[in-house]
Amino acid sequence: MNRRLKAYKIIGKTFGVWLSTIFTGLLLTLMKFFVSFFLFMDKIFIKIPNNSIFKKPIIIVGNPRSGTTFLQRYLINNGLGTGSQLWQLIYPSILLQKIIKPFLPLLEKISPARHHSTEAHKTSLTSVETDDVSLLFRHFDGFFLYGFIFAFEKEDLFEFFDPMFRDTNVRDFEWFENIWKNNSYDHNAPYIGKLFSLSAKLPAFQKKFPDSKVLYMVRDPIDVIPSGLSLVTGVLDKRFGFWNLDKNVQSRYIKRLYNALVTLLIRFHHDWVNDNIDKSKVLIIRYDKMMSNFEVIMNDIFSFLDHNPSKKLINDIQKTAEKQKIYKSKHKYDLKKFGLSEKKIKKDCLPIYETFLT
Repeated sequence: MNRRLKAYKIIGKTFGVWLSTIFTGLLLTLMKFFVSFFLFMDKIFIKIPNNSIFKKPIIIVGNPRSGTTFLQRYLINNGLGTGSQLWQLIYPSILLQKIIKPFLPLLEKISPARHHSTEAHKTSLTSVETDDVSLLFRHFDGFFLYGFIFAFEKEDLFEFFDPMFRDTNVRDFEWFENIWKNNSYDHNAPYIGKLFSLSAKLPAFQKKFPDSKVLYMVRDPIDVIPSGLSLVTGVLDKRFGFWNLDKNVQSRYIKRLYNALVTLLIRFHHDWVNDNIDKSKVLIIRYDKMMSNFEVIMNDIFSFLDHNPSKKLINDIQKTAEKQKIYKSKHKYDLKKFGLSEKKIKKDCLPIYETFLT
């Protein structure tokens, strides 16, 4: 399948946007060419030490809106490791980053992050973001491509992006490792990434990176699923006017995105209860506990990561814990707007409640 041509047709037929999509496609192709060229130049002029730390990443996994962004940024901001800002994921070449960095304020004006709602969390080119986005820009593939574009096609193409039916693990894991090396080679600290897609393929990831450690975030599906739907449709509405589409198109799309989000939860659960996952390398973190007992959760994380926190960090945790207890998200959503009910979500996600939320 020619994914770029397919995406062009889907966007045109769904939103009636044809001309600007051509320019966007050309820009993405040009970006990929420049990134490839400079990655090649990196191999010639940049010597990256063969450090085993690149094989021991700390990866935060969980559905969008389950607290993964907060946790990733908190750990990085407090010195437990290093991560990638959005612009570094888009332009992972070390040499290219040196050229582009002075122009970031200008690039911010055309950044895809400008369509992102700040009510969920602030996003910009200089914000630490999910490593999943790098697959979209490098290979024009992955769950981002399905969720934002391919789920609109009349034929449901989810299986094309499902690792159970189309395995791209070798390609994807190799790319992630290259990004981690480039964006953290001059830091003597583990890489802290965020990959919601690993929910569907964690056993394969652990096989590739047996020394990795995973923090898996669990949030009540009644909260996390509609919040995720609201996040994605909000971006689509801001860019294309999603809520002005035909009601049948809206309903079909929301149903597919809902099924994809539920699949991520159920797939991880299946691997967990069937011992396909090395549980000694995974720490389950409940969102509600992180909000109400942040100090306890952070102590669990320190123990899991063998990290000895400084007094400064301990003080910051105490202050953050107080803020967490009174935090109220500005990101609002309505189950009825998505044709959902608490009963349906609880039924579809029953294994999650029984295993992780009891």
